[in-house]
Amino acid sequence: MITKKYSYRLIGLLFIICYLSVSPVRAQYDIVPLPQSIEMQKGEPFTLWNDLVEIVAPEELKAEADFLQAYLKDVTGGTLPLAQKREKGKTYIELVVSPKVKESEGYVLTINKKGITIAGGSAAGVFYGIQTLRKAVVNARQSQHVTELTNHPSASSATPPFTLLNPVVITDAPRFSWRGMHLDCSRHFFPVAFVKKFIDLLALHNMNVFHWHLTDDQGWRIEIKKWPRLTTIGSQRSGTIIGTNSDLDDGISYGGFYTQAEAREIVAYAAARHITIVPEIDMPGHMLAALAAYPELGCTGGPYQVGHYWGVYKDVLCVSNPRVYEFVEDVLTEVMDIFPSEVIHIGGDETPAEKWVHCEKCSKLYLKKVLQGRVAGQVEGGSDGPRTMPEFSPEEMVRSELQPYFTNKVFNILASKGRRALGWDEILDGAPHDAMIMSWRGSAPGAKAAEAGHDVVMSPTTHCYFDYQQVKDTEFEPSRCGGFIPIEKVYALDPAPDSLSVEARSHILGTQANLWTEYMTNEQMVEYQALPRMSALAEVQWTQPARKNYQAFLQRLTRFTSLFEQYHYTYAKHLWPDRQIPNRWQF
Repeated sequence: MITKKYSYRLIGLLFIICYLSVSPVRAQYDIVPLPQSIEMQKGEPFTLWNDLVEIVAPEELKAEADFLQAYLKDVTGGTLPLAQKREKGKTYIELVVSPKVKESEGYVLTINKKGITIAGGSAAGVFYGIQTLRKAVVNARQSQHVTELTNHPSASSATPPFTLLNPVVITDAPRFSWRGMHLDCSRHFFPVAFVKKFIDLLALHNMNVFHWHLTDDQGWRIEIKKWPRLTTIGSQRSGTIIGTNSDLDDGISYGGFYTQAEAREIVAYAAARHITIVPEIDMPGHMLAALAAYPELGCTGGPYQVGHYWGVYKDVLCVSNPRVYEFVEDVLTEVMDIFPSEVIHIGGDETPAEKWVHCEKCSKLYLKKVLQGRVAGQVEGGSDGPRTMPEFSPEEMVRSELQPYFTNKVFNILASKGRRALGWDEILDGAPHDAMIMSWRGSAPGAKAAEAGHDVVMSPTTHCYFDYQQVKDTEFEPSRCGGFIPIEKVYALDPAPDSLSVEARSHILGTQANLWTEYMTNEQMVEYQALPRMSALAEVQWTQPARKNYQAFLQRLTRFTSLFEQYHYTYAKHLWPDRQIPNRWQF
């Protein structure tokens, strides 16, 4: 006969056997991007076991609690219950907004035997703390199954029954307030579902800005109800160039656009993940699709057609035409109604002035601006003699007057609605002081702008153009774009180096990478060009320079790729040759 005493011993023995047989794994906290402070504590670990743990959060953090529940279900296969108050007999993962966390996007993640607390300076800070916990648990699974990781999405599918999280206090906050990624949906159009998947990728990397390039010569992608031909005509091209710098055209109709309802849906999806969408309406150049729809907006009156070829077209908006500013205001008014972002990107890059030079109205406007400058004593030569600038071509001289004229008009439209204009670094000369500059032609224009007091986002071609090649041997690479930016170069970027003055560094808001899609014809190519370089950029954006170490980052990145596998993202595997196809010529 088994007594109660022996029953308890037997139960205890069975528990020990079960405990040993299920092989608990311990979470690792050195994740991507690396937190600012990880302080291990003494004591017993927290046990993440679905039947014993609940997620506790106030109503205002219900969305964040839902994300945590979904993320942990992806990892563990179980659904943790949600509660607004702690329940006896259960350990907890508690989410709170705390005034003790001074940085709005900062958080403190505390783990001990009794539970886990994620305290954020705001809901966004809580969200980033959730990302850290999510990645730590995934790291635990990855450490147990590291030998199973291949290039197949089903790899590492086995999930440990429970995870042990050693006591720790992680205190974290981002280095920069602008942590962005750009996606060009004009050259190639991507459906709503993929845009959301791309936004999820930003959230995974603690990024908070999605720069959405919606218009260009090759297609207008956003519905503007007051100007309907922008989408009925401007969103469709009758063919696309084949290859690189080729005279061949496929002659296949291509197009697509986002309705305003779809755009609002995407805005809400991003906002739930604490990501701001900054829309770009590129002007006065890169407007061929708009001119095809409304030829009266150009200097020649057309005819125009939506661009088939990549590169820069000479046809631009006629800046002397009052109707152009009616168009611009109408477009921006509808864009601002869809996108609540304070910042609206107005492009301003690669604007040829040839059509302005030969346009009678634009030439008169140019002369008027020059004369006004002379009267004000602002131009070379003063009011006593002709303006002579022999080192500049006529196009450069005309552009130097007319592009700032256009930029200021657009700036005033946005400012009247309480918004700010952001443009590529070509707008720097003559731009209003409050205009924001996105530095793409290297970092020097951004440094110049910051020293002049402009807020700046660094996005130099030297480090941040992810359409560029990732490896020198491009024989088997899908993109035909030139340039070479390996992942180690991305990681080496410092958007606000010590060479800038302290005041200038305060104007560097952050950095972003750009995905121009001339040669990215499908979703998998976009992901391939972004990953894993996007992970290196995330650490540039988030982690303080003193904590960065490229070799250590590669080790963390190797574990991090299990999340790419988990969510079926396509990524470049040059760093992991064993995951690539063994012999590309034999299948």
